[in-house]
Amino acid sequence: MLLCSNKQNKNLVFLDKDCHMPTLNAIIKEMKEVPDESLEDVYQFIHSLNPKFKSSLILKKKILSFAGSFAAMSSKDYAGFLKETRKTRSKLFSRNVEL
Repeated sequence: MLLCSNKQNKNLVFLDKDCHMPTLNAIIKEMKEVPDESLEDVYQFIHSLNPKFKSSLILKKKILSFAGSFAAMSSKDYAGFLKETRKTRSKLFSRNVEL
């Protein structure tokens, strides 16, 4: 594999010795050289490129962005927040719904 400049978008891209985009077989051949301890990272990267899973990855990042949001709350405020949340959930999800 060669690292070449792509004239269309001016990015560096990996091309084969004839300056063609690599085929799936060429990629698999390169992956055989990846150490076992790096395979999980490679899998996660490939998985993140799949359009079906990009939206779920974006949602996951949005959700995780709230991690630690309550760290600045006092214990008393946090306890009050939990109490109100439980009360609201109880009201919302204990209703009988007729279909």
